[in-house]
Amino acid sequence: MEDTSQKNNPLHGLTLEKIVTDLVNSIGWEELGQQVNINCFNSNPSIKSSLKFLRKTPWARTKVESFYLYAKRKKMLKE
Repeated sequence: MEDTSQKNNPLHGLTLEKIVTDLVNSIGWEELGQQVNINCFNSNPSIKSSLKFLRKTPWARTKVESFYLYAKRKKMLKE
């Protein structure tokens, strides 16, 4: 039986690390901090510290995932 519960989820198969890394590589920390106003992107940002915070903070993770989908739709992400 095939699992179709994630069939329409555009984030299925993407790790949080890949999402954050793609955003940083495409728009940089400064722009990311302006678009998603979370302190871990504005104050001495790093992938490791951001992932630690986002994994413990569901509302922040949701904001980042939503912005990632927006950036992808607007073709802001580098391929």
